[in-house]
Amino acid sequence: MKLFKNIIIAVAGLLISASCNGQKTHKEADVAPDKNGKALVVFFSHAGENYSVGNIKVGNTKIVADYISEITGADQFEIVAEKSYDMPYKDLIKLAQDEADHNEKPAYKGYVKNLSDYDTIFIGGPVWWGTYPQVMFTFFDKHTAEMKSKTIIPFTTHEGSRLGNCVNDIEKTFPDAIIQKGFCIYGHEVRTNKAKVEKWLKGLGY
Repeated sequence: MKLFKNIIIAVAGLLISASCNGQKTHKEADVAPDKNGKALVVFFSHAGENYSVGNIKVGNTKIVADYISEITGADQFEIVAEKSYDMPYKDLIKLAQDEADHNEKPAYKGYVKNLSDYDTIFIGGPVWWGTYPQVMFTFFDKHTAEMKSKTIIPFTTHEGSRLGNCVNDIEKTFPDAIIQKGFCIYGHEVRTNKAKVEKWLKGLGY
């Protein structure tokens, strides 16, 4: 199983080439977001069996989202899929690949109240097969119009994929938004390296 996991990570590494500083695009902002504006963290996080960190009760991305909210005062909306992803890691890899191959858009629970009231949207999740989990794209499709002119700050947790194609996919999905450089952190670091998140947010002006 360990060999299989290593192969998967290696393949994912070959499929992507972005760094944790993001990819420069025509929409990417060079100035800090308005720290006095209203901010929201939209994220998907996977608890249960995870690569490198084992079976966890709180997902890696959730921990980063909590750091962001603590430091910036941002509200949160966690994207929770209606289907279950509670399964062995090797099965999750296969399911994630199937969803990506078929461009599946899984349903999720709940909704964001008054998304138009927010100025800055942090968007975070793990990298599954080169980009965000498909259930996040369900959310994106629903709120594309409301993201116009908002500042979007992508972030990921990963074990080698870094930002994958997440920044590019965010730009394609929200062409009228202002995209900040992306941030990524290893999943196995999030519990012991809050300072990395603090440094990133300080660089944004928080």
